[in-house]
Amino acid sequence: MATVSLSELLGSTVYDASGVVSGRVREVALAPQEDRSRVALLIVKTPAGNRMLPLTAVSAINGGIRASTAAAEWAAADGSEGLLLLSRDLLDQQVIDVHGRKVVRVNDVDFHHDSAQNRSVLRVGGVDVGARGAIRRLLKGMVPAAVLRVLLVRIPPREIPWDFVDLIETDPARRVRLKISHERLSKLHPADIADIVEDLAPDEREAVFETLEEGVAAGALEELAPKVQRAVLESLDSDRAADIVEEMEPDAAADLLGDLSDERTEEILVQMQPEERQEVAELLEFKENTAAGRMTTEYIALPVTATALDAIETMRTFEGRMENMSTVYLTDSHGTLSGAVPLVKIVLAPSSTPLLALAQEPLISCHEDAKEKEFAELFDKYNLLTLPVIDEHNRLTGVITPDDVIAMLRAKL
Repeated sequence: MATVSLSELLGSTVYDASGVVSGRVREVALAPQEDRSRVALLIVKTPAGNRMLPLTAVSAINGGIRASTAAAEWAAADGSEGLLLLSRDLLDQQVIDVHGRKVVRVNDVDFHHDSAQNRSVLRVGGVDVGARGAIRRLLKGMVPAAVLRVLLVRIPPREIPWDFVDLIETDPARRVRLKISHERLSKLHPADIADIVEDLAPDEREAVFETLEEGVAAGALEELAPKVQRAVLESLDSDRAADIVEEMEPDAAADLLGDLSDERTEEILVQMQPEERQEVAELLEFKENTAAGRMTTEYIALPVTATALDAIETMRTFEGRMENMSTVYLTDSHGTLSGAVPLVKIVLAPSSTPLLALAQEPLISCHEDAKEKEFAELFDKYNLLTLPVIDEHNRLTGVITPDDVIAMLRAKL
C-alpha cells in the first residue's frame, strides 16, 4: 500500500477520461457522515469553475490525477455542506491528540493509497505534526521532487494516527453535520481532558464542553483551574451548564457557582433538577473558607445499630464518588455523629458484625464554622481519608474529602 500526502495532491494536474488536462486539485474532501477516513471526492479547479470529482471516478493518482469520466460529468462545487475539506479544515489548524493527551497543529495529512476494480481508494492514515510535513509544504515547487524526497527521508516523522485525532469545530450546526462528537476525548481521565481544554481558545473550550457527555464534562470541569472553570460555565447556555453542574460533586458545584455573579448563578440553579438544586443551594449559604463551605453532602451514614452487611448493601446503591465511601459514619436517632468506620474494616469483618464494634478511635470531626487552616491541619495530623463536619448540636451535616483540601490549596496557588 502506497502513501501520499495532502500537500502532494494539492495542485496536482487532473486528466479526464480522454487524457486531456482538465484542471488542478484544489481540495480533498471527506464525507464523515458516510466514512470518517475515506476520501469522498476531489474539488478540481477547471476553466469552467470548481468541479467535484468523486474518488470512485479516479482510476489513478500517479503522475497526476486520472479520471475515468469526462470533465463535463463533474458536478459544480457550489458548497461544502457535510464535507470536511482537508486543506481548509485541517492544515495549520489545531486538533486534539487523544493518545498524546495534548493539542497539536497539523502541518500535513498522510493518506494510504490503494486501488480496487480500477478505482483509486484514499484513506487518511494520520496527520503530520512535525518538521517533515512543514518542510514538505514549504519546499514544494521550489526544489525538484526527487531532491525533496531525499531530504524528507532524513527527517524523522511525527505523525498521529487518524484514529487518535479529535477535531475541534466551534460551529454547532457544522459539528452535527460532520458528526464531531469527541468520543475519543471522553475516554481520557478528567485531569487529562482538563489539561487539553486549558490549551484551547475560549470558543474551542466551549465547543468541547458542548459536545462531551454531561458526566465526563463535569469531571473535567472540576479539574480545571478556577479561572477557566468560570469562563467555561459563563460561555455555556444555562440549560447546558445546569446539566453539567448537576453531575458535579455538590461541594464543587457550590464552590463554582459561588464564584459566579448572582444573576448567572440563579440562571443555572433555575435550570437544575429540584433535588440537586436544593442540595447546592444549601451549600451556597455557607462561607467558602469554612468547613461547611468545603464539605460535600454525598456520604454514607447509617444508624448505630447497623451491621457490616447493612454497610455493604448501602454501598451497592450509593451514587456518590467511590472515595466518599472510604469511611461509613454512624449516627443516632437525632442525627448525632456517633462513630466512623473505615471501609477496610467493614470488608474484612463478618457480615453480622455491628459497625459500632468496628468504629475507630478517636472520633475526629470539625465544626461547620471551622476555618480552612484548622481542618487542613486535622487531615495532616491524623492522615484522614474523610473528615466529618458537625453542626452546633453535633449532628453530621457533611464530610470533607482530600479532594476538597487539594482544591482549596490549588485555589491559593
